[in-house]
Amino acid sequence: MNQRRDTYRAALQREPDTAAPRHAATPRHSSVTHLDLRYVRVTIELDPAVPREVTRWVGPPVSALLRVGAAVLRPLTGTA
Repeated sequence: MNQRRDTYRAALQREPDTAAPRHAATPRHSSVTHLDLRYVRVTIELDPAVPREVTRWVGPPVSALLRVGAAVLRPLTGTA
């Protein structure tokens, strides 16, 4: 049990593999966030075009829902 624990702790303290760098394919303009916890190491890479794409696809339906909601609430509130 102690040997397994020591091996695990040693693995946590080792550097990432040098044969496969973590950011070799990462374009310079992307946003990279690292989250290093005790048991989990996560790298999140976000393409800068993602917010534009989300806005492009989600914007029209959301604005349509807001217009419909305003039209439905207008008679209920009694304001013109």
